[in-house]
Amino acid sequence: MPRIRLQAVLTATLLLACGGAWSGTAPLALVGQKLVLGRASVEAQAPEGYHLELLTAALDKPRLMSFLPNGDLLMGSRSGNVYRLAPPYDRPTVLLHLQGYPHSVAWRDGTLLIARTDGVHQAPYMPGTATVDPNKVTLLAALPVGGHSSRSVAVGPDGRIYVSLGISGNCSDQYLGPGYPFEQRRGGVLVLDEQAHPPRWRPYASGLRNPVGFDWQPDTGVIYASNNGPDHWGYDEPREYFSRLTPGSFQGMPWFQYVGGKLRRDDCVSSRPPRPASEVNLPVATFPARNAPLGVAFVPKGALEPALEGDAVVALHGSWGTQPAGTAFGLPSTRRPPALVAVRFDHDEAVRVDDLVTGFQLPSGARWARPAGVSVGPDGALYFTSDAGTTGLFRLRRLKE
Repeated sequence: MPRIRLQAVLTATLLLACGGAWSGTAPLALVGQKLVLGRASVEAQAPEGYHLELLTAALDKPRLMSFLPNGDLLMGSRSGNVYRLAPPYDRPTVLLHLQGYPHSVAWRDGTLLIARTDGVHQAPYMPGTATVDPNKVTLLAALPVGGHSSRSVAVGPDGRIYVSLGISGNCSDQYLGPGYPFEQRRGGVLVLDEQAHPPRWRPYASGLRNPVGFDWQPDTGVIYASNNGPDHWGYDEPREYFSRLTPGSFQGMPWFQYVGGKLRRDDCVSSRPPRPASEVNLPVATFPARNAPLGVAFVPKGALEPALEGDAVVALHGSWGTQPAGTAFGLPSTRRPPALVAVRFDHDEAVRVDDLVTGFQLPSGARWARPAGVSVGPDGALYFTSDAGTTGLFRLRRLKE
């Protein structure tokens, strides 16, 4: 019998909203699938009727990615390379190399957008072009530096430019709002005001410790973001967030943590919260603590299979910490394993989290891959990067019936 693995991670609010259960689409049945990575053979658990494959391992620490209108795939990396891959996505080339951690890229109207630690940069670029001259890269709008250094950029359905960034640490007194200087305006998602001269960032949603991935739910146009919670509560709390973001919404961190189904004041930061607990938006779903959710991609109509349309795929990078104390000095086998999970939606509401691809971590704790970026390609398949173990690009595609 196929092995069905369900990582049910619902918040108390979700259970209440759904009456404690959801009678909709069942979790996908996961079955073992062998992959050959160089000289090693590994086994993943992937949905029955799908094929998981490594397209290329010739990438150096790839991170978030985006598809262009012509079908090309661009991605940032921790190595400084911005990569370009044309279909069938198995021969990457370096579009350009930059200092300052080009974590993610996007494209709009002939302009390449590159999110580096110090801000979003731009360069003229037409899809299909093999290289970009680094000397033509200019700063579009600056961001604070230090601490969590990744910056994620995307173009919304409204054509505007959005970027996410985290606070510096676990309890940094930083907030996207009035009363905080530029270098302390962190922890959420910003949208670029291009009518200002020069263009400047405006807060969109605040109170997130490190929202690396975000995307728009196709039916509603609402942004949802993954969020890495703090480390100082130990190994099991608080759980990682999957949050619904609306203009002006406040998710509470670092002043408030969602623990055991309740909102709790975090005494690690002594400053007065910029907004009261009554204004905190609770997460719509959670993942196990210390699991480092990164990339987020919603499944559009016609991709993967009808049961997954409108659901969000989230890359769980896996923990660096180990049990019992949440340090790096315990047994590696106790680390949270990397995975791809699907946040299931019903009538535009998140209702459940299911495993989608697992098995990246061996019983010893060694990992043969750590998912980072996720995106749905023009062919309807799911693509994801791995920035450790096998550093490359994988594809999950449904087999023809």
